[in-house]
Amino acid sequence: MHTVVLVLVEVVIVIGLSRLVGLAFRWINQPLVIGEIVAGIMLGPSLFGLVAPGLAATLFPPETIPFLNVLSQVGLIFFMFLIGLELNPKYLSGNLEVAILTSHVSILVPFSLGTLLALLLYPLVSNASVSFTAFALFLGAAMSITAFPVLARIITENNLQGTRLGTLALTCAAVDDVTAWCLLAVAIAVAHTGSIVKAIPTIIYSLIYIGLMVTVGRTFLQRLAKYYRRIRRLSQFVLALIYVGVVASALITELIGIHLIFGAFLLGAAMPKDAGLVREIAVKTEDFVLIFLLPVFFAYSGLRTQIGLLNSPELWALSLAVLAVAIIGKYVGTYVAARVSGIDNREASALGWLMNTRGLTELIVLNIGLSLGVISPLLFTMLVIMALVTTFMTSPLLELTYPKKLIKLDMVEQEPEETGIDTCTDEDPHSRPYRILVPVANPSSQKGLMQLAVAIAVNYQQPAVIYPLSLIELEEDYAFESTPLEADRLIAERRQQLEELISRLEPSEAGSYVHPIVRISNNVARETAQISLLKQVNLILMGWHRPAFSQNRLGGRVGQILTTAPVDVAVFIDRGEERLESLLVPYSANIHDDLALILALRLLVNRPTCRLVILHVVEDNQVKNELSYEFRTIMEQMPQSLRDRIDIKTVEATEPIQAVVAASEAVDLTIAGTSRAWGIERHTLGRYTDELAIKCRSSLLITRRYSQFTSHLASVLSNNKSEVKS
Repeated sequence: MHTVVLVLVEVVIVIGLSRLVGLAFRWINQPLVIGEIVAGIMLGPSLFGLVAPGLAATLFPPETIPFLNVLSQVGLIFFMFLIGLELNPKYLSGNLEVAILTSHVSILVPFSLGTLLALLLYPLVSNASVSFTAFALFLGAAMSITAFPVLARIITENNLQGTRLGTLALTCAAVDDVTAWCLLAVAIAVAHTGSIVKAIPTIIYSLIYIGLMVTVGRTFLQRLAKYYRRIRRLSQFVLALIYVGVVASALITELIGIHLIFGAFLLGAAMPKDAGLVREIAVKTEDFVLIFLLPVFFAYSGLRTQIGLLNSPELWALSLAVLAVAIIGKYVGTYVAARVSGIDNREASALGWLMNTRGLTELIVLNIGLSLGVISPLLFTMLVIMALVTTFMTSPLLELTYPKKLIKLDMVEQEPEETGIDTCTDEDPHSRPYRILVPVANPSSQKGLMQLAVAIAVNYQQPAVIYPLSLIELEEDYAFESTPLEADRLIAERRQQLEELISRLEPSEAGSYVHPIVRISNNVARETAQISLLKQVNLILMGWHRPAFSQNRLGGRVGQILTTAPVDVAVFIDRGEERLESLLVPYSANIHDDLALILALRLLVNRPTCRLVILHVVEDNQVKNELSYEFRTIMEQMPQSLRDRIDIKTVEATEPIQAVVAASEAVDLTIAGTSRAWGIERHTLGRYTDELAIKCRSSLLITRRYSQFTSHLASVLSNNKSEVKS
């Protein structure tokens, strides 16, 4: 009983640390799984056992290791089933001839280099009980692996699934996956029998079983899929049958003499790819596997990883040689094959880095080799380091080789600036469109936000573009929603929701100015800032929400965008008031208040019945600040018809916030700059602004100005003035 309790304590520690370290790695734009692997290594002798050997021995005694092994093996069985389940034949639709050539060369080159490296490593890090053939096959297979789940996730997060590069990479990885697993199966058979000749019966049995699975097994699975399509839900009985099939298939391949994981993978690959069935199986299965079982596998692997074994410069040099062979073999093999196939230099290079990622798939292979005794703990450690480094380097090198500005940001038809609306020269700056980026978290509830964007941007005198931005955040690695096909479905679904929102905007012709962007993202604030630069927007207009762990309404993602976006930002707090006939701008003469005035004046120009009150609040006996030079200049340019609708009031008050709140009772929208005069601090944007957000009687727009040269108001006023004169 004591051992079981200790195992449960270990599981709690493993899951907690895996989540924390994984999130830290997500923060630096790395796959969460890399952080989870590192967390497993941290719990082993490489760190925890080094700094606190007594405590490590108490928490992870030898008698608990078999329990962790059993849990990790169950996790691997179902993880491999999920990989096979998500390996859709549709991924093989992208230029298959090029993909087959590129994929096989990307396996052949590292496999050949790995077997050559085996000549050097075998006498140094192996022993006589392991045949050179088995050792060389395993090392070659380890060098050849591409982690399809990690690659698919990277492609999805970078929105590459609709590009030629993404399609080709997925096809190559799918072909690579099948070929590499076949090589590994041969390597395992040889390791069990000692030679290729003795492994022939095992290989024949494996081929017979594969034949049975794709004929008899697939026929039975098709009946399950037909039953699912009839009842339109996955019952517990059907799911139980599938799980029994997974375990039974795993046992058969283990008895044949390859490994448990192959049977699970084979059943997943043989499953009919009915979208609804695959989605339900994946969703019901993956949470427990990814959250509970896989971290245990990482911890089990970490307990077997001993970086301390690399205790000399010579061993570190060997480790670097392993890393170099892995990178050069994969990258060069892929790059050369892609170039020969007619792929241009940049895409071929990006494809090489994508195929170089190894991730969890590599870790599975290494654990099999270590369990069979084919590779030693020393070589295991070297190869774990190689797997981490090659996966870690993929995202930054992909960004360097194939930056986001080269990736089409959205799938809609060409936007106005691409069809000639933004073909102005430096001599004609006022003809540039006024662009607003509107992050839309929930299309069904943010009509007010979009309606305000239309009111600010659209005046029928100056070109305008409104970009509703809907970012679909993927929070977990390997989750079914991160597969490219499922991501495409989510994007199409969200785009339809945005189109419905756009169709409800008033006036109806406003829809022609609106061009939605839907993307996958793992960091909403950072992605929003990047898109604002790429689209050269003048303003980010967003709604607000209360963060889960903060009382500050301008915290969380809203606060991140407010403090980091390199463009003007405005946050809209909607009280449900649809009218925009009366506006209030509290003014204290700073650039953020100037942005508030600019937006208010745009509304004034665009809505002939709208009136504006500028409230200049000063404390008792305080020197009254003058209106800014920019605002006075703008006022001088205004036609009399606009000035007649502006009322400037000066109020002395001990508490400026209370004066603003009182004045807000008589207006439809209050527009306030993020000014220190109102108590708004730089980082949190402050408790006083939060108080204004709570107490303001009207809808509230909080503005933060980034640049003094982005108003685009002069052209509107000049157009308006010319119309008045005519």
